[in-house]
Amino acid sequence: MIESILTVLVAYLIGSLSFAVILARVFGMPDPRSYGSGNPGATNVLRSGRKAVAALTLLGDALKGVVAVLLAKWTTAAWGLPDYLPALAGLAVLLGHIWPVFFGFQGGKGVATALGLLLALNPWLGLACAASWLLVFVVIRVSSLSALVAAGLAPAYAWLLEGNAVATAAIAGLAMLIFWRHKANIARLLSGEEAAFKKRS
Repeated sequence: MIESILTVLVAYLIGSLSFAVILARVFGMPDPRSYGSGNPGATNVLRSGRKAVAALTLLGDALKGVVAVLLAKWTTAAWGLPDYLPALAGLAVLLGHIWPVFFGFQGGKGVATALGLLLALNPWLGLACAASWLLVFVVIRVSSLSALVAAGLAPAYAWLLEGNAVATAAIAGLAMLIFWRHKANIARLLSGEEAAFKKRS
């Protein structure tokens, strides 16, 4: 029991490493929470014009999801913990990303971290969600809607691939967090005001 709690706590702390804020400080940039959407994520960092830093932010946010889940898989195997623990650790790392204890609980929307943790949980699960995102984006060209569709399908994919009720419930919790963090985007989608990426001519 103690080992499971520690694993989940460590996953949350890993998630609390806000790479957007950390990298902004390293490269002498403004805090991403102070401009644009105020969201400390790769998309908002990109608004600064620093493409390389935005790419590093995206990579860091995804990798922390991978690391947290792989750590949970290791502790599960080493200590004989419940097989659903990696999914709970995945949910914990996402909670850390959204509400980071190290950065005043002001975190990002969690899409990159969610993709990383899903790939670590089951590569087919992560690829199915990534393919869903890509398919919707190619057709609609709206990033937020692509993320919402992928998140909404994630629990169904998890059940089909894993068949574990607790793990599927954790993935459903993940999806609900993604939807909650995109509530402003959902309002704009419903009003027809959400911006789409233009195709290059």
